[in-house]
Amino acid sequence: MTDATAPVPPSVLEALARFDTPTICNAMELVAPERRLSGYTVKPLVCPFPDLPPVVGYARTATIRATTASGLPAAAQRDQRLAYYEYVGTGHGPRVSVIQDLDGANIGFGAFWGEVNSALHKALGCLGVVTDGSIRDIPQWAPGFQALAGSIGPSHAHVHLAGFGDTVNVAGMTVRSDDIIHADRHGAVVIPADVAARLPEAADLCARREEVILSIARSDAFSLDKLRAALARAAEIH
Repeated sequence: MTDATAPVPPSVLEALARFDTPTICNAMELVAPERRLSGYTVKPLVCPFPDLPPVVGYARTATIRATTASGLPAAAQRDQRLAYYEYVGTGHGPRVSVIQDLDGANIGFGAFWGEVNSALHKALGCLGVVTDGSIRDIPQWAPGFQALAGSIGPSHAHVHLAGFGDTVNVAGMTVRSDDIIHADRHGAVVIPADVAARLPEAADLCARREEVILSIARSDAFSLDKLRAALARAAEIH
């Protein structure tokens, strides 16, 4: 599900999805060098489905806790959950869920994500989730729904929403609602809307420069002299 009125045309998101996340990070170094040290995950996350393609979409943010029960009455918890699902299912699409676990030293104590929430979020127009919390139900997970998580665990404990729609930080990546997220088995990166359209061309440039070097590195005739010449040729590609 895409949105023609979104800040970035659907065709740009589709073009970005052709590249893996490390390549997008390389391209970001060319078009937004001031973000070289920020805007991406810097701590390892578990990816149970490494063969799934990259996902690109608008962030839907939330925070969770699991070590203590929610202080809300049951009816209020249901209302909060429904409001959250409405938030997830509306706005620019496609979407990527980004959820921060607030349990500190006990992060990942209880899993918000499993068979049910992966299926629900997929139905609501999400392509995947990036969370520092835990996930479970791997064999029953919604097919094609990407996941990057802090851990895999068996129980949901007292897991509940603490809030949604606010700025979160997951694995060192700060994300606001509606930020553009690119994610795959390596991690995730926030793409500023004002540079998104320039990234595919920059990614292609990175690939062309690397190919000159890789062709020498993979050649049976490799030598330091040929490497020196290849590095010079790569630097001249613009």
